[in-house]
Amino acid sequence: MRNRTGNPMLVLFYTRINQSVKINLMRRILPIAYLATIVIMTFASCSAPEVEKEQESTFTVTSPIQTDTTIYKEYVAQIHSANHIELRSQEKGYLQKIFVDEGQFVKKGQLMFKLMPAIYEAEVAKSKAELNFAEIEYKNTKGLADNNVVSASELAMAKAKLDKAKAELQLAQAHLDFTEIRAPFDGIMDKFHTRLGSLVDEGELLTSLSDNSKMWVYFNVAESEYLDYIQKVKSKQKQKVLLQMANKELFQNSGYVETVEADFNNETGNIAFRAAFQNPKGILRHGETGNIVMPIELKNAIIIPQKSTFDVLDKKYVYIVDEKGVITSTQITIAQEIPHLYIVASGLKPTDKILLEGLGKVKNNEKIKFNFVSLEKELAGIKNIHAE
Repeated sequence: MRNRTGNPMLVLFYTRINQSVKINLMRRILPIAYLATIVIMTFASCSAPEVEKEQESTFTVTSPIQTDTTIYKEYVAQIHSANHIELRSQEKGYLQKIFVDEGQFVKKGQLMFKLMPAIYEAEVAKSKAELNFAEIEYKNTKGLADNNVVSASELAMAKAKLDKAKAELQLAQAHLDFTEIRAPFDGIMDKFHTRLGSLVDEGELLTSLSDNSKMWVYFNVAESEYLDYIQKVKSKQKQKVLLQMANKELFQNSGYVETVEADFNNETGNIAFRAAFQNPKGILRHGETGNIVMPIELKNAIIIPQKSTFDVLDKKYVYIVDEKGVITSTQITIAQEIPHLYIVASGLKPTDKILLEGLGKVKNNEKIKFNFVSLEKELAGIKNIHAE
């Protein structure tokens, strides 16, 4: 291909000149762009820390709250009927009739089960006949003894036979009565453990019966909490408790701690408490679970937010801020742990100022700028607190 000059050498010359110009132009532009990028990054790196440092330079400080309060400790509980028994057969025989159903409420003395009584009825008839024979024999012997025909010893033997016949009749009647199983008290029947027509052995379990008018609720308490309880509660005063049911609702009636078991469990270090609840509507049933909620009154409790503490080797610390703004790490002892809050046993005074936020951004003995914020408004509803 030729250009207007018609000289191919000139075309090649002009092409090389254009390429050289482009290369030189790129060599000039790239350093300028690179320099601009460095300037922008330098400016950003210099300005950002100053803003961040300025934002982090002021910390929030508060003071503990000292107040009378009530916390509610929760304990896992097992609910039992105050009167819960197993109904067992006292005789051996075929289960002839069942007069009740599972879950049915029965009254005291109500007939529940009946065993086939034929054998025991025969024993009663036999005993009655023997008793009649013994009575006749005794009357005859007594008449002869009155006429001095027989000795007094023979009369005594006849009397003994009569007494034996009476006892045997009573025993046979008792066996017959045992074929009818009746409710010993008002209560709710549990499931069947045998079926109609089954051969029942003596002592075999038929069902269970629960009187749910009064419930016993058992819960385990740690040794330290037991000592606090036993020292605060007077001997004649019963500790009031609440019952939280499985649906997280509180049972309508409050209860009272009645007894404490004699021994601690060596494996768990706990001791069992028993609280009693009246159950007039029958809402509670034997075998339910729930939580005992025990109110504990605290006088002049020192309370701080959990977020104002930090851990070192399983010990709790706070940063105390002095008047000059110098922070000092101080160990504290926790008496109770409640949602978002700690009740402090030792290590803090109500007048101390503690670092509330930004604990990970400071070091011990560092001087900081701070703003003081009161916890009174944040903890206005502190009168009733549930402990964890």
